[in-house]
Amino acid sequence: MRHLKTAIGLMLTAVMLFPIYWMINVSFTRDQDMRKTPPSWFPVNGTLDGYRAVLDQQLPYLGVSLVVGLGTVALTLLLAAPAAYSLAKLRPRGGGALSFVLLIAQMIPGIIMAMGFYAIFLTTGVLNTVPGLIVADSTLAVPFAVLILTTFMSGIPEELLQAARTDGAGVVRTFTSIVLPVSRNSIITVSLFAFLWAWSDFIFASTLDQGGDHQPITLGIYRYIGNNNQEWNAIMATAVIASIPATILLVVAQRYVAAGVTAGAVKD
Repeated sequence: MRHLKTAIGLMLTAVMLFPIYWMINVSFTRDQDMRKTPPSWFPVNGTLDGYRAVLDQQLPYLGVSLVVGLGTVALTLLLAAPAAYSLAKLRPRGGGALSFVLLIAQMIPGIIMAMGFYAIFLTTGVLNTVPGLIVADSTLAVPFAVLILTTFMSGIPEELLQAARTDGAGVVRTFTSIVLPVSRNSIITVSLFAFLWAWSDFIFASTLDQGGDHQPITLGIYRYIGNNNQEWNAIMATAVIASIPATILLVVAQRYVAAGVTAGAVKD
């Protein structure tokens, strides 16, 4: 029975990963072999032309996405970590209502938020700019980060914080020296999701940065498909390279994410 479950699991995993394999296969396939019947399951006569095209044309888009992703992570943590600490340990008046509002905020469709941001950014002059895109992407990550960090910080023993206060640490010192280090795994978790959301965002990018000089990789792929809809090896090569940073982050941060979701603060 165990072997049967393993076989079924492997089969389902292969089905789910097949599109990724096919994307990689097509990225190495020559143009003249693209519509071959039956299709080639392996790039026997492979080519690197698609990857050369990506390196020539798509690197600026990748650089912008990296800046936007890291900026979104920084702004998310700057706003979410103190807010979560306040809700979890300082318990301000109206904290329950604020948590409910944050939960509701996650249910608002992105396109509606994008339209609202468009009007605001047009008035404030930050439309088609990287900082504007960072602010917009952060609105998706901050509510999620506050909820996750609040849940984790609520489990920090009061005795630990009381010991810090006894030693003369104020609220800020306790937060920076005790709460943040103990919350490492949850911080890495929300940072990872914030980066991935910003990296894969298309709605905000296409609405708020359509005419900007610095655009993310999602718009780069979109424009590349529109201008080169016959060069599928280059299109798939762009998708492969765009997925590499996210893949590396997921592999490196996997154990921290698992610990951030399941572990208690005293077991960190």
